[in-house]
Amino acid sequence: MSSVFEIPIRVYIEDTDAGGIVYYVNYLKFVERSRTELLRSLGYGKTAILDDGLLLVVHSLESQYLAPARLDDELMVSTEVKKVARAYVLFHQQVKRGDTTLCKVDVKIACVTPDMKPSPLPEHIRQAIQAHCHT
Repeated sequence: MSSVFEIPIRVYIEDTDAGGIVYYVNYLKFVERSRTELLRSLGYGKTAILDDGLLLVVHSLESQYLAPARLDDELMVSTEVKKVARAYVLFHQQVKRGDTTLCKVDVKIACVTPDMKPSPLPEHIRQAIQAHCHT
């Protein structure tokens, strides 16, 4: 069973539309922050990835918007590692307000060279992520 990593997010005016509801694309920013913080908690901030001469980029994602978040809501964003492959990682992420799931995102993050060619994940990073996954 994999571990779930969570971070809190507060909804600010800049996250909302004219009606005070979170604009859909901002959920993707929220889940990006959670993935970044998960990697940071494993010892791999953005600069650590760049130090290996590689990039981690979004390859593909699927999102479901289930209920709106509103101005000043306190949200919890969770990130769960679903699969660690040779050159990519699959994540399942959720944005919740209390017990209510607002958004679900499944995202595939690929490891690439600076010229955007696929590359294996560095072994030390792959092992750290795999250890967090516990599968």
